[in-house]
Amino acid sequence: MASQSNPYPVGFYFELSFKGEDAAFQEVSGISKELSLEEVTSGGENRFKYRLPTVSSSKNLVLKRALIPEGSQLVDWCASSMDEGLANAIETHDVSVSLLDDEGRVSVMWTFFSAYPVKYSVSDLKSQENAIVMESMELAYTYFEITPDTSISDLFA
Repeated sequence: MASQSNPYPVGFYFELSFKGEDAAFQEVSGISKELSLEEVTSGGENRFKYRLPTVSSSKNLVLKRALIPEGSQLVDWCASSMDEGLANAIETHDVSVSLLDDEGRVSVMWTFFSAYPVKYSVSDLKSQENAIVMESMELAYTYFEITPDTSISDLFA
């Protein structure tokens, strides 16, 4: 009897691509969109308010992983963007997060356009705990698109 693969993707098998470099992360969060609403009253109608859509907004993309002592392109980008202040223009890049199936193929890809770092942090250092030091990067972006069944090589070619 042949084994059947799970038709539903699992959340632990993913990769992040930045400038063609794959970066391993323990956790990626903040993949969300929300449509804001404006409440408008109508003259003479006191039973309810009209709820009208306005603009779409997103949270920041948050990336967490074990601290990489030798750094990476991603960490260097964060440092240069935040350490130089606003004296120089902030360099934006597209960042993609791909959810993989059980054979390592891309099931769904989220591409975050014109992303730039807004926060970098390291977990607390505690002498009485034996925990791995984690680094966290937070990226703002203009918008994101969801692309099913694609490959990273096609996107960054």
